[in-house]
Amino acid sequence: MSDRIRGFEPVFDVNSRLLILGSFPSVKSRMVDFYYGNKQNRFWKILFGFFFFLVQESTAAKREFLLRRGIALWDVVAE
Repeated sequence: MSDRIRGFEPVFDVNSRLLILGSFPSVKSRMVDFYYGNKQNRFWKILFGFFFFLVQESTAAKREFLLRRGIALWDVVAE
């Protein structure tokens, strides 16, 4: 068994046109099993706000939000 911590799989599809790169998920992000899971992180507030939307809390809603806007998300450190 490995004690290595792995990053998240990228979020993307064939319509993705913008790639946002992160470094590695935080402990709190790993607890919720999705990118930028720390409530104090401003990533989702800024991104949703840019498109004049209220932040959606569920992972599914965030994933859908990204893909509908052609945004891919990926942490570049694998483990």
